[in-house]
Amino acid sequence: MSPRTGPRALVRSLAWLRLYAIAGQSAAVLVVAQVLGLAIAELYLFVGIGLLTVFAVVACWRLQGTWPIGEWEAVGHIAVDTLVLSYLLYFTGGASNPFISLLLVPIALSAAALPRRGIMAVATLSGLAYLVLLWIYVPLPMPRPVDSFRLHIAGMATNFVIMALILGVFINRLASALREQQAEVQRIRERALRDEGILAIATQAAGAAHEMNTPLSTMRTLLPEVRREHADDTHLSEDLALLETQVERCRASLREMVAFGKAQLSQTPEQSTLRDFLHGCLERFRLLRPEAEVDFQPAEGIGDTKLAIQAGLRHALLNLLNNAVDASAQNNSQQVTLRARIDGVWLELTVGDRGPGFVGTEELADLGYTRKHTGLGLGLALAEATAERLEGELKAFNTAHGGEIRLRLPLSVMRP
Repeated sequence: MSPRTGPRALVRSLAWLRLYAIAGQSAAVLVVAQVLGLAIAELYLFVGIGLLTVFAVVACWRLQGTWPIGEWEAVGHIAVDTLVLSYLLYFTGGASNPFISLLLVPIALSAAALPRRGIMAVATLSGLAYLVLLWIYVPLPMPRPVDSFRLHIAGMATNFVIMALILGVFINRLASALREQQAEVQRIRERALRDEGILAIATQAAGAAHEMNTPLSTMRTLLPEVRREHADDTHLSEDLALLETQVERCRASLREMVAFGKAQLSQTPEQSTLRDFLHGCLERFRLLRPEAEVDFQPAEGIGDTKLAIQAGLRHALLNLLNNAVDASAQNNSQQVTLRARIDGVWLELTVGDRGPGFVGTEELADLGYTRKHTGLGLGLALAEATAERLEGELKAFNTAHGGEIRLRLPLSVMRP
């Protein structure tokens, strides 16, 4: 159950309502006794209000604790409020008091926060209190029937305003909580579908890597022999040399994939400074995309920051840089920017491009909708999954020069 609609939230709402009730009940007793001049049992009424005040202090102290609040504890709080309200109603006309409908408030509150058995317990208690007050109560001393009727009408109007405020505010909070829950469920469902797709692709990639190792080893063995046999053909030798380079690049990627998988399984972070990590990523990226023009802009004072680089962060940054180059290429540019800085307790890495940007406004750019027409569409999904796993966030922005991706990670999960 959501913390905004569970027993603790109910007890918290009751605590606030209890404080307002104490103030309202005290004011009502004083107005009736001093202004209207009715001979009500002030002493007994203030004793009840005093007991409610003591319980309000105890309830506020209880909310400061970290141990959980259960269903029946919340029912106990409601029972105390109901008994005190019944005690006050007993000395002020019982069921004929227009404020008798306040007994419905605990039922409305519990209906949104407690299971069925808790609701039944609260409804039973309120119903018994109403039945008792139908027969056992102290009548209000009214000098004339006309005054009694007018006072009853005024009480009904006041009670209507109080009930409208209580139910309106609470129902609005409940509706907001339900909307947040639905949005969170939708995000979890989308995240599960995304992770399921990534897992399926990872499984296929692992199988493909295993199958590709044999043909790559064969090509690595045969290409030097073919070069020797055609040493007199300069153009063919250059092409074969390029093929050897590409084969080695594929083998290196496979080895890195295996190493990355082992690191993920072992959950052992890489100990490094932020400067070494970023320069290592850039060197690797320049090997992958030698045509790219990377403008690296590190903030002052972050180079020697010691970090425990979690598995997947390097690949997430490389994916962002690779996507940025592809986006810039759509505007006939190879320029990308990488900015790094520490913002309080956050490590912030920003990758910018010179491409057409993201679909949406500058403030509402959508990670899921880019204007890039090439690639498999996995780079951003993998980077976003890594950010979520490391308790960070990945956001997209449109700038005057193109698009920008900002990866923010808490330093608390990267301390060595």
